[in-house]
Amino acid sequence: MKNFILVIIAALVVLGLSAIFVVEEGNKSIVIQFGKVQRDADSGETVVFEPGIHFKLPFFDKIKTLDARIQTLDDAPDRFVTAEKKDLIVDSYVKWRIQDFATYYLATGGFKDQAEALLKQKVNNGLRTEFGSRTITEIVSGERSELMAKAMQASQSAGDLGIEIVDVRVKQINLPLEISNSIFQRMRAERSAVAKEHRSQGQEQAEIIKANIDKTVTVMLADAERNARKVRGEGDANAAEIYANTYNKNPEFYSFLRSMDAYKKSFSTKQDVLVLDPSSDFFRYMKDINGKH
Repeated sequence: MKNFILVIIAALVVLGLSAIFVVEEGNKSIVIQFGKVQRDADSGETVVFEPGIHFKLPFFDKIKTLDARIQTLDDAPDRFVTAEKKDLIVDSYVKWRIQDFATYYLATGGFKDQAEALLKQKVNNGLRTEFGSRTITEIVSGERSELMAKAMQASQSAGDLGIEIVDVRVKQINLPLEISNSIFQRMRAERSAVAKEHRSQGQEQAEIIKANIDKTVTVMLADAERNARKVRGEGDANAAEIYANTYNKNPEFYSFLRSMDAYKKSFSTKQDVLVLDPSSDFFRYMKDINGKH
């Protein structure tokens, strides 16, 4: 009898524990009863359990706990086509949360991966519509906010998944690699052509400047040579005039100085050999201080 009572107590304890469930902060739970989501008998709305301790029917009620916080869907970049049939690689993300827990559970089985796969398809359809109605210039020149707002409106059909889309954002827009390489090559060719044109113009200007400088230098050298010859001629004329005036003042003294200069230059080196007639005029001041024969 005692053992039977212990078994009954243990069964009651297990039954009591199985009737209690805890919903943690940030989550919400729904009850699946006989394969159907439990709804309120009066309003017909889904019974959603907030964080805390709650009770259920043991063995009959199955608890499905779902994350009620805002989730981020940040998948790999996708390819979109613009109005002018140009491809773009768009990297975007979506902020979403569960709005209708029953619908969400029935549409996705409560699996986040399944929900995000379906949500991504809907959001991409909205983005594809908006990108397809705009040119690249319109997309990158300031209409991105409007594009994201309309894409979010177009994605509101996610309500059939029990999901509320909080925000849609485009992080980055790039051209496909093959198109980027083609554009870079074309830009490089254009810049190279412009650089060659600038070099050609610079070379032309350099030749013009060099020719002008050469012309100026030639004229300056010619003027300098002419002035030098003029000054030299004037100096020679002045020197001749000075010599003539000096000679006329004292011809004998001038003749003596000239003879001394001639002696000095003639006998400046010992290797020189001079053969002259001793009676020539060259030696007249050596024979007579007055220079008389």
